[in-house]
Amino acid sequence: MSGRWESEGVRGAGWAEGRRARPGPLWWVVAVLVAAALVLVSVLRRRELAQAYHLIAGVRPLPVAVAVVCEVLSLVCFAAVYRWLLEAGRTRWSLRRATALVVAANAVAGALPGGAAFSAAWVFRQLRRRGVEQVLAVAVLVVAGALSVLALAVLLVAGTVGAGPAGLRTVLLPVAGALLVLGIALAVVGVSRFAGVRNAVGRAWTSAGMRSRHIRRGQEALAQLVEQARSLQPGLRPWLRPFAFALLNWAFDVACLAASLWALGIGVPWHSLLLAYVLTQIPGSLRLTPGSLGIVETSLSALLVLYGLGPGPAIAATLLYRAIGYWALQPIGWASWLALTLQTGASGPRHTTRNDAAT
Repeated sequence: MSGRWESEGVRGAGWAEGRRARPGPLWWVVAVLVAAALVLVSVLRRRELAQAYHLIAGVRPLPVAVAVVCEVLSLVCFAAVYRWLLEAGRTRWSLRRATALVVAANAVAGALPGGAAFSAAWVFRQLRRRGVEQVLAVAVLVVAGALSVLALAVLLVAGTVGAGPAGLRTVLLPVAGALLVLGIALAVVGVSRFAGVRNAVGRAWTSAGMRSRHIRRGQEALAQLVEQARSLQPGLRPWLRPFAFALLNWAFDVACLAASLWALGIGVPWHSLLLAYVLTQIPGSLRLTPGSLGIVETSLSALLVLYGLGPGPAIAATLLYRAIGYWALQPIGWASWLALTLQTGASGPRHTTRNDAAT
């Protein structure tokens, strides 16, 4: 995985103080069950694993280098989303610092089950230490996650179209569920156009805030967050740039997977690779195990087999991709984490005016 700890930033507002960052007992039970299932699959698939080992032993260096470059570009693109959002909030950050933050957060997210919670809380603290206003820091987490999710949805549509009828059948149920949720949301928006409904909702909202101090604080924080998100950049056109960075973040990670197949001398299933990749991100984003270990490997391997690869080649490609996109990034990420955590934060970000940001 690259910096998509990523799409999980949508929940960053609830993690701002890090109070919910600890996974509950259920997380650990599920993680143990997943680990046990992984061991069982490894025993039952000994031959395929042996074949995958022989393929990896003969890997070609040049495509591996291409895969590494793609993964680096993926991280840089996600860092560019953060940098753009901060600058839109009149807080200037260098791309180098934003990339270090993303790489470090990626390592934290891959350390424990539910690691994205720890990651978001840590990122929030680092932004605050460096002078970023609280509401802006939360808005950056939330908006970056929302852009990442939207970009992944675009890739899901593209992958479904590219895979043809087989891909359509694979995603029919989740797409139907998403359309149902969208329909309910649109219905709510449509009903809210009536003044009587809006007034009733407004009275209920105000009444809830008057009855509970905690609800009132939450309402105030939500109002500030919405206002901050709106003030980052008005209009639709300015948002095309950060959305393009979010889309490239995923696209370069897909390219890393394709280069991993190339490095092993395996024909790339172009018609279905994108869909297999996107569908893997859904269970992978749950972070039931550290770095979704076992979940991503099983899901991606199974989907690649479903779309035409042999079990051995599918496992080999998945393991090489994960070695580049997860294992190789862990020591680099933790080194960045240590450097940023120990940094005093005295050299805070430069606050700019609108005219300064434009230049």
